[in-house]
Amino acid sequence: MIEFGHQSHVGLRREHNEDTYYADGKLGLWLVADGMGGHEFGEVASALARDTVVREVSSGRALADAIHRADEEIIAHSRRRAEGLPMGTTIAATRIDGNRFEVSWVGDSRVYLWNGHLMQISQDHSYVQELIDQGAITAEQARSHPHRNVVTQALGVTDPESLNVETITGELKPGMQLLLCSDGLTEEVSDADIESILGQRELSAQECVEHLVMAALDGGGSDNITVLLLRSS
Repeated sequence: MIEFGHQSHVGLRREHNEDTYYADGKLGLWLVADGMGGHEFGEVASALARDTVVREVSSGRALADAIHRADEEIIAHSRRRAEGLPMGTTIAATRIDGNRFEVSWVGDSRVYLWNGHLMQISQDHSYVQELIDQGAITAEQARSHPHRNVVTQALGVTDPESLNVETITGELKPGMQLLLCSDGLTEEVSDADIESILGQRELSAQECVEHLVMAALDGGGSDNITVLLLRSS
C-alpha cells in the first residue's frame, strides 16, 4: 500500500505558480514539474509536461520515453507561438509497480529516498552540480552560489537528441518514503531538516508535506514550492 500526500504553494515572492504536479495511486504515477520562462510560459511548459507524461504512461509507454515525448511537445508548442520565445520545465517523476519503483528526472527538481535516513537519489542537472562534481565547490557552498538556479537540462530547452533523462530503479520496502520536490523546497530547507520531518512517523504523509511546505515558507519562500511524499506500508 502507498500512502501519499501532496501540496503546491506559490511561495512568498512570486505572483504565479509555475510548478505543477500529478499524483495517481491507481496509475502508480507521481511527478513534479517546475516551469521556467516567465509569466504564462513556465506554467504552460510544466502543464504540457504533466499532461504528456500522464497520457503517454497511461497508453503504456515507459516513463523515460514519456518524458522524451514531453520535451518534443513543449519545443513544438513553443515554435507555434507567435512570440517564438522558449519555455522550459524540470521534471521529477516516479512509477511504482508492486514493491518496485522507477524514478526519472531532468533538471534540478529532486527525488529523495528515506529509509531511516534521507538520501538524494536524483542528481541535479545544474551548473553548480557540475562544479561540485569537479571539486570546485562544496555542496554547502552550492546552496548560496549566485548561479545555483542555472539548469543544464530542461524539457522544452534541451534538444531531444541531447536530452539526458536519467533513471534509477529500486525496491520500495515497507516504511520507506519517496520525496519528490521542486527546488522551492530545497532552496529553503536543509536536507537535515527534511530528514527530521520525514522521521516523525506519528505524522501522516499529508501532514509531513504540509510541515515541509511551512518550513520552506518560514525559510523565506523565495520560489514556488511543490512537494509529493509517498510512504510504503
